[in-house]
Amino acid sequence: MKTITIHIKNMVSQCCVILIGERLEKAGIKVEEISLGRATVSFDEERIGRDDIRKVLKELGTDLVEDREKQLVEKIKLAVTELIHHMNNVDSVVRKSDYLVEKLGLTYAYLSRIFSSHEDITLERYIILNKIERIKELIDQDEFTLSEIAYMMDYSSVQYLSTQFRNITGMTVSEYRESDRSFRRPIDQLT
Repeated sequence: MKTITIHIKNMVSQCCVILIGERLEKAGIKVEEISLGRATVSFDEERIGRDDIRKVLKELGTDLVEDREKQLVEKIKLAVTELIHHMNNVDSVVRKSDYLVEKLGLTYAYLSRIFSSHEDITLERYIILNKIERIKELIDQDEFTLSEIAYMMDYSSVQYLSTQFRNITGMTVSEYRESDRSFRRPIDQLT
């Protein structure tokens, strides 16, 4: 049995972890450990190879990430997802750049440069797009006022949130609330 650690693209939730783990196991690939963006797997090299692993992942809309810089881009995306979609930045103190620097141990300038060199948008824009998608989700849940959402998402005011929301979506928050709300985009399709 060969044991390797693989890096996986576009894992954004615990559902991804569970589903990918189950599919790898079903394909005869033993999952030793799995978390967002990576898995340690064991397999019989005579029966299974990297192409078999890649095939399982591609069936789920993901893939292996083998280039070191691309692995860093995936780590950046996971950190942004974690901060914006899972932590809610409830204390509204953590600046996005500070969080990424602390989490990944690299300068923000370096992270931003690497991200932009591999994606079609800047890191700053990617963060904004994630914030807007989270805002849409919070509006859809109808549990918080716009003031609470602005605070949770680290906006200085409701006006600033509303302006950025309109600039990105082309509609006001009120128009979004009144729409059929089919304007949500999957997190893994924001780049």
